[in-house]
Amino acid sequence: MTIQQLEYILAVDKHRHFGHAAEACFVTQPTLSAQISKLEKELEIIIFDRSKMPVIPTEVGAQILAQAKRVVSESKGIYEMVAALKGDISGVIKLGIIPTLAPYLLPLFVRQFIEKYPNVQLEVEEMVTEEVVKRLRNDELDLGIVVTPLAEQGILEKPMFYENFYAFLSPGHKLLEKKQVEIEELLDDELWVLQQGHCFRDQVLNLCDQAKFHRMNFHYESGSLEGLKNMVNRYQGVTLLPELATHDLNEEEKSRLRTFVGLEQPVREVSIVLTRSFLKKKLVELLFEEITVAIPHAMTSKAHGKVVRFK
Repeated sequence: MTIQQLEYILAVDKHRHFGHAAEACFVTQPTLSAQISKLEKELEIIIFDRSKMPVIPTEVGAQILAQAKRVVSESKGIYEMVAALKGDISGVIKLGIIPTLAPYLLPLFVRQFIEKYPNVQLEVEEMVTEEVVKRLRNDELDLGIVVTPLAEQGILEKPMFYENFYAFLSPGHKLLEKKQVEIEELLDDELWVLQQGHCFRDQVLNLCDQAKFHRMNFHYESGSLEGLKNMVNRYQGVTLLPELATHDLNEEEKSRLRTFVGLEQPVREVSIVLTRSFLKKKLVELLFEEITVAIPHAMTSKAHGKVVRFK
């Protein structure tokens, strides 16, 4: 049994296709199939049911795959440990980040990070929180940047900063007469929200009583905060924006931001999340440091917001 063979069966499990798995491993399909057959012969079991399409693991094969993930992960940890001991900062970081953070957070730290650590390859993909957790568990991601707390078993959370939320009002909106607004007042007008699947949508709906939403004859749910901002700017109504999304607004748009009545402002906690078995500890520490340095200092303190009302 070799680590290479275990990587092959993990690739087949991921792609559920021998040809696609071979392409992902940069080998020919006959080579991959031969190595997997050799492993099955050595173990005297069948790992994959080849009569099904897509290919699926057998019952015993699923148990072998679970153990193979741990073995491959630990084996990679040896190289990472040696590199760290030598002071060599290199490797690949596969990062998943939610769409309501990516456009505003990534430009703050990515350039500085890759210039400071040129031997580190940072691979970033936008995805919703549920997908981040799923891919972390499947070892398809090294870490994620999401809103916490998650309360997911086996997932570690490392808080980085805290974002206040603001009401963003359309030009001429009646609430512009006020310096602060009540949450309940937002329900008297069209409240633009993200599509289902986005945690930010759930955060907004948890804050507001969705049963009281006023619906006009036109209703739109966007896949991005930029889409919501455009609707508020060009149509009417209101949306909620997290703090980083307000930094690039022009002065006129910033004049239409409002905080909420009361000392306890809505705020969300943003964290790096990873599995308990994660091994690239040095790279995580460096990435954490780079992000927190790039964020306005006040946002890195939990005192930035009085109460975490977004779960």
